[in-house]
Order: sequence, then structure tokens, then C-alpha cells
Amino acid sequence: MPGQPMTVDPSAPPAQPAPSAPAILDGVRVLDLTRIVAGPWCTQTLADLGATVLKIERPKAGDDTRRMGPFLHDEHGRPTDDSALFIACNRGKQSVTIDFSRPAGADLVRRLAQQCDVVIDNFKSGGLKKLGLDGDSLRALKPELIACSISGYGHDGDAAGRAAYDFIMQGRAGLMSTCGMPDGPPTRTGMPITDLFTGLYATIAVIGALLHRQRTGEGQSIDLAMLDASVVVNLHFATGYLMGHGVPGRMGNRNPLAAPSDVYRVRDGHCIVASGNDGQFRALCQVLGHPEWAEDPRLASNPLRVANRAVLDDRLVPAIATWKLSTLLAALDEAGVPAGPIQSMDQVFADPLVQQRGLAMTVPHARAGTVPAVRSPLRFSATPVQHGGPPVLGQHTASVLADWLGLDQAALDALHAARVI
Repeated sequence: MPGQPMTVDPSAPPAQPAPSAPAILDGVRVLDLTRIVAGPWCTQTLADLGATVLKIERPKAGDDTRRMGPFLHDEHGRPTDDSALFIACNRGKQSVTIDFSRPAGADLVRRLAQQCDVVIDNFKSGGLKKLGLDGDSLRALKPELIACSISGYGHDGDAAGRAAYDFIMQGRAGLMSTCGMPDGPPTRTGMPITDLFTGLYATIAVIGALLHRQRTGEGQSIDLAMLDASVVVNLHFATGYLMGHGVPGRMGNRNPLAAPSDVYRVRDGHCIVASGNDGQFRALCQVLGHPEWAEDPRLASNPLRVANRAVLDDRLVPAIATWKLSTLLAALDEAGVPAGPIQSMDQVFADPLVQQRGLAMTVPHARAGTVPAVRSPLRFSATPVQHGGPPVLGQHTASVLADWLGLDQAALDALHAARVI
């Protein structure tokens, strides 16, 4: 399903040169049996930190995200299997195509696992066990191995074998019940937030297990469920409910903990104003030309303003509506009141602050030369992140099987003829 062509901005800065000091995870080998978003997001972060990541993909098909547009187009304008979603989640990896549903393919994966420090999968519970590729089976061959298994509902319980998707998990975990306008339907986040959080928790877990192994020599298994990660990120909504404060509902753009903290209409669009304390509220009232509002006993503290939002909005909404966005933002910035615009993606990457941080960049690509990328937010003074390029499907199959397993050309040809690789 081809989408719009991806274009490369020639003005975008290239990836950083290789750091002189070893990367944090230099020498760590990761066997990546993941696809879609949650697992690849984890393994991409490990690659950014310097790990060697072998991404095992199905021959000819690859990761499912290779078929989810928009796509990178070749020199003839034809869509390739390099999609924006694949590129966004698979930077810095090596692609090895193996059909491990076949016994010979499963054997190759087992042999590669024994050359690795970490194996990560995100198959349904039990999906790899029948192939002998689950964490327990692989750790029986190499006890010091760290095996991280990402699944929807974990490896025990009634839903252990059930498939999970981000959208489903946003609903089940309660996130959608607090997203959306009060008088509208529940709303999902635009990005697959439960996938992303699960991937980040998996990264933390793997790094923790590596530290444990460094200290003790012991490997271990990690059971990381999307359900767990998704419920956890309900944050104070979850804790407040468990404290007995009732079921939180949808409040739209309002911050349930602070006021004023909302989206307000201005003459030429909308503006976020987030006054988090009493001093900022007094400064906001001063900017709006009504310092007396801060003296109203109904608005004298944040808890009172939260309780009297209607009174607050009756004053702020018409006052803010008279301002132009740029003028109001400049005045609030000068006064120390947190505020900001609501920007579309083109405005985000034109934002001077985003440009100063160098978030848009290009990384190497075997087919296109370079492709667009967004810089990792991890910034280390001594061990810079390594921004490698995303792999073309099967780009490293022959070299990895030859270098890691010692297969010669005749063996590779036979595996290819048998459609194992």
C-alpha cells in the first residue's frame, strides 16, 4: 500500500561521526526476533547505545512495518519496502533473513543466539516454544544469556497466548478513558504510546540484566507485558484511584492538577497556557492587564483555581482571545509564564529550538544513500549515541552467517535454494 514519497532534506545534518571512545554497549550482541514497534523500539535504543543488533526477518517479506506506508521511493519513483515506520524503529541494525519456521532456519537462529548476549522477542506467549527458540530453550544452551520476551499479557494468566495491539491496549489499560473531550468519545493517542513505553521499559530491563550479569555472571529471563507497562503509565490517575479518590474521567486539554492549564483560543489560532504555581498566575494576570484577578479569594491558590475553573475561564477566555499568538507568547515568555504553540509537523521541524537541538538528521542507507531520521534524545558527554542507518531487507544475511557461523558460499547457496534464507 504505497503512500507519499519520503524525501531527504539535503540541509539536514548527517549522523554524528563514530565516537573515539567505545560506546556504552560496545561489544554487546543482541539477537532481535521482534517486529512492528514495541520490540524494535527497544532494540533500536540498544543499537544507538552501541550494541550489535541482528534483526532476524522473514525472507522476501521482512518486518510487517515494511508494508506500512509512507514509503521511500527509488530513483524511478517506485515505492520500496523501506517505510517511514520501519526506518523510524530500526536504525543501526543488521538485517538477516531466516525462515525459522523451518527446522534448518530454527537451527541457524539457535546457533546465532549462542553467539549473543541478549535475545529479544515479541511473539505471543508460546509462539517460539514449539520451535525451541523461546528464552528457556535458548538459555538451556547458554545459561548466561539474557532473554527478554515482550508480549501482550505476559506468559501466565488467562490471556497469555492472546495477541495484542497498541490500540487495544490503550483501551484495556485505561488510557483512552482519560483521553478526549468530556462530552466526546474516548480517544487514542496519535502515536502508539503503549508500544513505545513497553519498548522503553524493555530497554531498561535489558540494561539492568546486563549490569546484573556483569556483577554475578548470571543470565536471566525477562517477562515484559504490554498490559503491565500500559497500566503503569496511568501515573497519578492509577494511584489516585487506588487511594480511593474515584474514577478519573476525560477533561480534554485541562490539567486535572493545575489551573489555569489549558488550550485557549487566540485571534489567529490556539495557545497553551500552563500556569503551574501562584507566582506564575500572578504574572499571567499582570500580562493580561488584570492584576486584581490574582487577589480574588476564589483564585488565590492552585487548589482553589482547580475548584473554581468556571470563574477562572470566565475571565481568561475572553481576555486571551484578544491577543495574537506571537505577541502573547512573547509577553508570557518575558513574564516567566509557561506557554507555547500547538504546532503541525512542518512547524515542529522549522522551530528554531528544534533546529538548535539538531533533531532532524540523515543516516546512511544502502539503497538511497541517506534517509531522514530523528536524533536520539540520549546525549552523553563521553560516549555519544551511534546513529546507524536502517538496513535493507536481508542486507547482512550472507556476511553474518559467514562471519558468525563460518558458513561458506556453498552452504549459503544451499540454504537460499531451500528458501531458508
